[in-house]
Amino acid sequence: MTGSDIPSSFRLAYVPGVTPTKWVRVWRERLPDTSLELVQATAADAPGLLADGGADAGLVRLPVDRDVLAAIPLYTETTVVVIPKDHVVTAAEEVALAELADEIVLHPLDDVLDWETLPGRPAVERPATTADAIELVAAGIGVLLVPQSLARLHHRKDLTYRPVPDAPESRVALSWPQAEETPDLVEEFIGIVRGRTVNSTRGRAAAPAKSKEKGKDKAKARSKRAGGVGGGSGSGSGGARNKPAAGRKPQSGGRAGGQSGKRGKPRGR
Repeated sequence: MTGSDIPSSFRLAYVPGVTPTKWVRVWRERLPDTSLELVQATAADAPGLLADGGADAGLVRLPVDRDVLAAIPLYTETTVVVIPKDHVVTAAEEVALAELADEIVLHPLDDVLDWETLPGRPAVERPATTADAIELVAAGIGVLLVPQSLARLHHRKDLTYRPVPDAPESRVALSWPQAEETPDLVEEFIGIVRGRTVNSTRGRAAAPAKSKEKGKDKAKARSKRAGGVGGGSGSGSGGARNKPAAGRKPQSGGRAGGQSGKRGKPRGR
């Protein structure tokens, strides 16, 4: 992809809890002339934003409609329960869903976990957002189950969290609109999140790789020509070393042969 082919900007959507900082840094190192614009979106709105062209790609939470969006799963998050620091379950390193049976479990409208049956007792009303639910936990009204990144995002000094191994988990993916051919800049970002080096054979790095192969072919051709001048593969530099020095007569039989001829005549007694 030449300089004139590269668009001037790339729009990357991301949902709460996802931190694209390290990938953005690599992007700016590799493509300093193509700005990367971050677009924040809720987990519910991100797929529609991508489908409508509001961003070129996005870090979203699965599932997404695969007929509309392509997606590469990146990682799965641990689910935790957010609780007051003086809650009885803080004594354990992990919490089972069964241990929350007597708790009021808050279920915000922007929940990203796919529950078949919510554990515990339901609240009178569902909080509008996860941030609102966190405030209710701090007020001692209930507990909240969220991906660990959201617990960190809404961190408060009076709250803590514990892993819940048997709770549903949230998967984060890189997604973009379905197309017959993946756009070049999306390919670039895929390479970055997958840890490809700048010399990878994928994407823009494919052209230098071909150039290197051409260089190897030229070197082989030069080597063959040099061999032909020296008299083939059996000649060359070895033949040059066997050539007698100027002004010196070549020995007909070698040193060993000469000595053998002298000793062949017996001495008289």
